[in-house]
Amino acid sequence: MKKILSKYSLFLVATVLLWLKTYIVYNLAFDIELENKMESFILFINPLSSVLLFLGFSLFASPKLRNRMIVLVSLIGSFILFANVVYYREFTDFITIPLLFQTNNMADLGSSITSLIHPTDVLLFADVLVMAVALPFLKLKTYQVKKKEIALVFATAITMFAVNVGLAETERPQLLTRTFDREMLVKYIGTFNYHVYDAVLQSKAKAQRAFADGSEIVDIENYVRANHEEPDPKMFGIAKDKNVVLISMESLQNFVINEKVNGQEITPFLNDLVKDSYYFPNFYHQTAQGKTSDSEFILENSMYGLPSGAVFFTHAGNQFPNASPKMMGENGYYSAVFHPNNKSFWNRDVMYDSLGYNKFYDIDSFSVTPENSIGWGLKDEYFFDQSVKYLKTLPEPYYAKYITLTNHFPFSLKQEDEIIPEWNSEDGTVNRYFTTVRYMDESIKKFFERLKEEGMYEDSIFILYGDHYGISENHNEAMSKFLGKEITPYESAQLQKVPLFIHIPGQKGKVMDQVAGQIDLKPTIMHLLGIDTKNTIKFGNDLFAKNQDNFVIFRDGGFVTKDYVYTKSTCYNADGTEAEDKSVCEPYADRAKTELEYSDKIIYGDLLRFLGNEQNQTGKVNNE
Repeated sequence: MKKILSKYSLFLVATVLLWLKTYIVYNLAFDIELENKMESFILFINPLSSVLLFLGFSLFASPKLRNRMIVLVSLIGSFILFANVVYYREFTDFITIPLLFQTNNMADLGSSITSLIHPTDVLLFADVLVMAVALPFLKLKTYQVKKKEIALVFATAITMFAVNVGLAETERPQLLTRTFDREMLVKYIGTFNYHVYDAVLQSKAKAQRAFADGSEIVDIENYVRANHEEPDPKMFGIAKDKNVVLISMESLQNFVINEKVNGQEITPFLNDLVKDSYYFPNFYHQTAQGKTSDSEFILENSMYGLPSGAVFFTHAGNQFPNASPKMMGENGYYSAVFHPNNKSFWNRDVMYDSLGYNKFYDIDSFSVTPENSIGWGLKDEYFFDQSVKYLKTLPEPYYAKYITLTNHFPFSLKQEDEIIPEWNSEDGTVNRYFTTVRYMDESIKKFFERLKEEGMYEDSIFILYGDHYGISENHNEAMSKFLGKEITPYESAQLQKVPLFIHIPGQKGKVMDQVAGQIDLKPTIMHLLGIDTKNTIKFGNDLFAKNQDNFVIFRDGGFVTKDYVYTKSTCYNADGTEAEDKSVCEPYADRAKTELEYSDKIIYGDLLRFLGNEQNQTGKVNNE
């Protein structure tokens, strides 16, 4: 026994430390809900199999290098934990392999990342540091490890994983085949095993394109046609040949509309816009890890983003023959994007080519100085103002998409730009959010005024929508204080509402109460312009159609209808009480699963390339 302990002393110490450290992180850094003692036990044991497996590979190293390899593997494991902790603080989610490889975004994240890193995070590497420093002084004997011993380590790891999965299956049947929920995977199989599972999914996704053929698109086309709703003849073509100005309002959630902080309106301009616009108070974002890029993808294609990573990165080379810019281009529209950030951020310069945009005005098109910029770049007021000179030169009719920046985490603003003071909770993120929202609201107001002065307002329609949430579930305590109610999973689903305004000069305002989502934007805009979408692949429907679906699907498989909300594996009635009969949610859950799978098949297999070569001509974006 002494010899075994001496032979494997560092291996055993590293295993126990990484195991316990992972379990401590589960409890202190992640908000994982445990419903019973079995789930608590599963959470405790689930790191062990992967820790044994990964550290087991170090045993293949030569005796001289083995201890260094153990320390290196421990370092890699600690870094994976660190990356998840930092990502979770902002997104209440776990990082995926595609996100880890989006390195060209890192340079632009700046203050967003630094504000998420805490001094105590160094403790995640404390054990590795101690082992690395102590290694030269320990005088550990080097032994030749027998193959049978290595096999025993791997057999133990596999057995532990089998036990882990077996227990998990008793709690959550078909865990690895039915769930879209990363938190569920981490809770039941562990962080490291989740990343292995994620790697398998990514490999499978890459293979799907290679083996895809045109036959797979037939079922999807039939499904889409069966769910198509005819547009209202009174609204179809009501904005034909008008310019389209679309504003993606960064991180804007609907709860701020018609709300006050410290006695002052948070969005006075948008509040007034409600009165003479079609306003949708029950409109939800449907983004996942791609955040703003997901909202763009959903908007342009009426398809869902991916469960892992961002389409803008992973599948920018796909063919999207029915993307909004292409369809508009076929109907005489010139398309342009305005965004004062690096063109490579979210891989936009490549993806905009695939979508068919004619022009991309990135950061190089604007005059950016320390005085007119903060955080992620050019302040919204200067962004809108400087864009007008370009907007004037666009051939008409045009489709111009604006992507704002200032209301982005960590919601920084210079004091001279604060129109209303910060709120007074103990959560600085929530406090600052209201000031940057107010600033964005004022910037949009000035933009509208400028377009009126330039004579560019009357012959345009305006689409304004929130791209994704701004306040994550990590800030529920402050949000509960602000809203005056407990933030349950049901309330969290309600907080995924983002505002949507469709403003047509000369049209009277109307509040549209139906349940809707970003997936519905494309057919709605197309039909207002008189462009038919009946024979295109889309999963959304016209928001002005007489027959409304009232069905919104979230990327994790949750959904909202007029009568039910399904989230975090719980079925709620529309009033927030749990449904007594859980089966009422099952038909909707099946439809949500089918629709998400169809959308994923299209993207992973690049299936739209089989629709016909005549549709697949891609123009090049001209970057200013």
